[in-house]
Amino acid sequence: MILLRKGKERDLPVIQEIARLTWGPAYGAIISQEQIDYMLEKMYNKGVLLEQLLEGCVFLIAEIKAKDVGFASYSVIDPIHKIYKLHKLYVLPECHGKGVGKFLINEVLDKVKAEGGLRLELNVNRENKAKDFYESAGFIIKETVNLDIGNGFFMNDYVMQKTI
Repeated sequence: MILLRKGKERDLPVIQEIARLTWGPAYGAIISQEQIDYMLEKMYNKGVLLEQLLEGCVFLIAEIKAKDVGFASYSVIDPIHKIYKLHKLYVLPECHGKGVGKFLINEVLDKVKAEGGLRLELNVNRENKAKDFYESAGFIIKETVNLDIGNGFFMNDYVMQKTI
């Protein structure tokens, strides 16, 4: 059984550890280790995560048998048009195929819908097999972007969206 809790400040080390354990397998064949390290530090340092929490980003943490195995985060990005963004969704590699990712994405969709959201968007690396996961969940490609994230690195992503 997958249990879910809303992430709080005390959960930030858990989020950092899951990210650290998942990024190598998720991106190792796509981007350099140098870029992985840079992005983890840029996007998952405690200050950045705490700022996201304080600005209203919701973190959901999934656990199986008292072990934290994945997380997702989302927030509203356009309150007028009721558009939300899924910022992060990662599941430990040993839990892939156990329904954790599907559980998390469905929970985010349910919560966004309950808040009156009309659309959920996300970015996914164009070479990441997670693109197929999101397509199977009903997301479509909205656009292709190349985002300069500094230090000579780029995120070559699809922006995907799903109408709720």
